[in-house]
Amino acid sequence: MKTETSLFSRLLLRVALVLFFGAAGIVTAAWFYAAAAADEAFDRLLQGAAFQIAENMSVEEGELAINMPSSAFELLGLATRDRIFYRVVGTKGETLTGYEDLQSPVDLAESRRAPVFVSTRYGNSDVRMAIGARAVSDPMLSGWVYIILAQTTEARTALTSELTTRATVLVAVMACATLFAAALALRLSLRPVVDLARVLHDREPQDLTPLAVEVPRELSPFVGSINYFMRRLDERMRLLQRFIGDSAHQIRTPLTALLAQLSLIDDKGLSDDGRHHLARVRARVEELSHLTNQLLGHAMVIHRFDSEKLVPIDMRDIARRAFKRAVPLSLDPDIVVAFEAPDEPVTVLGDALSLREAMVNVIDNALRHGAVARLEVRVRVEAARALFEVEDDGPGIPRARWPEVTRRFASSRSERDVSGLGFAIASEVATLLGGALRFREAIGGHGFTTIIELPLHQETKA
Repeated sequence: MKTETSLFSRLLLRVALVLFFGAAGIVTAAWFYAAAAADEAFDRLLQGAAFQIAENMSVEEGELAINMPSSAFELLGLATRDRIFYRVVGTKGETLTGYEDLQSPVDLAESRRAPVFVSTRYGNSDVRMAIGARAVSDPMLSGWVYIILAQTTEARTALTSELTTRATVLVAVMACATLFAAALALRLSLRPVVDLARVLHDREPQDLTPLAVEVPRELSPFVGSINYFMRRLDERMRLLQRFIGDSAHQIRTPLTALLAQLSLIDDKGLSDDGRHHLARVRARVEELSHLTNQLLGHAMVIHRFDSEKLVPIDMRDIARRAFKRAVPLSLDPDIVVAFEAPDEPVTVLGDALSLREAMVNVIDNALRHGAVARLEVRVRVEAARALFEVEDDGPGIPRARWPEVTRRFASSRSERDVSGLGFAIASEVATLLGGALRFREAIGGHGFTTIIELPLHQETKA
């Protein structure tokens, strides 16, 4: 299954993106606000200075006298980074005092109603210019006098940067706090998903009952789909179990009857070729019966591990039953068989029927393809492992072929002796129970041992 990012990460990333763009918008707005606030504050200083200059004008003997107030420049001098430029234009457009090259980018007449503020450049500096006007009404002199004040923008820029920086820090702190709170809220909101996953993970494989968990409304369709799927799977498993049972009965019965009918045939009146063909038919029917039993046994093992719960069992009892079932009463009397088991219980966690099926297949394989005069079945404990061993005095399996004989329909002892599913069933059962199927050669002579190794089950006391 392809691994993708978690739902929590995807949601948190989207929240982070929203916070980022929101914070960027707030910081941008804060910069515009700070710039406007700085302009307003310093424009008031310029306006106040212009009013003071205008108030200190007087007409003396037909001439306009200007007394530049020091307080006006002291007020503007509060911005220590900035330079101040000024010009007073008389009623005839002449420069009464100040910088003659300080020109207004707008018509001076616009300042008659209200002071005009404009950003421009003077020399090599950016300046903010305030233009004010005062009407002079005297019998000897009348008209409009204009006061032009310009101030560089270093202090405005510094104030704007300071206000923006403070706003940015505040927004960043709030964004981080919001992101942390959002992550916590997402964790709490997604907890039902984690709980649902834990419930599914902790379920036994054979438990196909509907989920009975409380979930948010958004997860209800998901839980409903899971329950619908498990209901269909349960029906399929029941059909499979019924099929295995019916197949076992419908297939084994005709084969058993066919073997019985073949055994009743009197071969004394047959020719040598007839007896030879009859023997081959009997051998093929026995092989078919054996393979059919293995196929059904394999299907049964797979089904039980999907539907049955593993419980503590005594390997000694399972081995005894497998030994009685696998060793026929009609066994060649020249073959010596033996069974050994310790007096203490050998407890493993497993399924009794599946484990017995695996043991029967191992014993049956040794009887069919290995044992010449001796067969020993043992149960013993070694280093917290339970061992089921089947040893015979046959030639054994070449070591190079050990990995392949546990595959289905692999040749076991020779190229012509086919083991079918025996070792495959035993290996699969051992693996599903946390163990393994191993082989061991005899040292210094004929002999071969097949071992089913399982971990011992430790009883937990409450």
